[in-house]
Amino acid sequence: MKRKILIVLTIFLAAAYTADAQRFALKTNLLYDATATVNVGAEFSMAPKWTFDLSGNLNAWNVNDHKWKHFMVQPEARYWFCDKFQGHFLGIHALGGIYNFGYIPNDIKYLDFYKLTDHRFQGNFIGAGVAYGYACPLTHHLNLEFELGAGYVYTVYDEFECYGCGKKVADNMCKHYIGLTKAAIGLVYIF
Repeated sequence: MKRKILIVLTIFLAAAYTADAQRFALKTNLLYDATATVNVGAEFSMAPKWTFDLSGNLNAWNVNDHKWKHFMVQPEARYWFCDKFQGHFLGIHALGGIYNFGYIPNDIKYLDFYKLTDHRFQGNFIGAGVAYGYACPLTHHLNLEFELGAGYVYTVYDEFECYGCGKKVADNMCKHYIGLTKAAIGLVYIF
């Protein structure tokens, strides 16, 4: 798994290395930053009105006894209505990753999120969606980007008892989700 990720990142960086001025950007999603999720994204030009965006997100720690660990990769092709890296755009994205969530007190009935109060869920997911966004230039090299996307996610997971999260109570469970798949307020530096 690590080898595949390294190969994909190497190919991506090699393609990005050839990008010229105003054709490559690095970014961070401020919403993920607010949840202590380390994230980085890169976007590069593919055609006059098309760019390719790739972001990765990692949260590898517990806060007190709460688990919100996950790793996600989200590639996206974007069509810009006017100039690349500014104004309105539409995106088609995929997403995939792994997670380990648990002991998060709540009473949200949707998708049985309330079970996170006293159970832990560990699994993986894959999905796809569409998005709309807007990039607002702040300076010549700095943008503020807003994006919202919806789509489908399929997940397979194991369920464990909490507190202590030791005993498995269900394995290879699956869920289908239709809804929000992307939300971003991005700080973007354009080269």
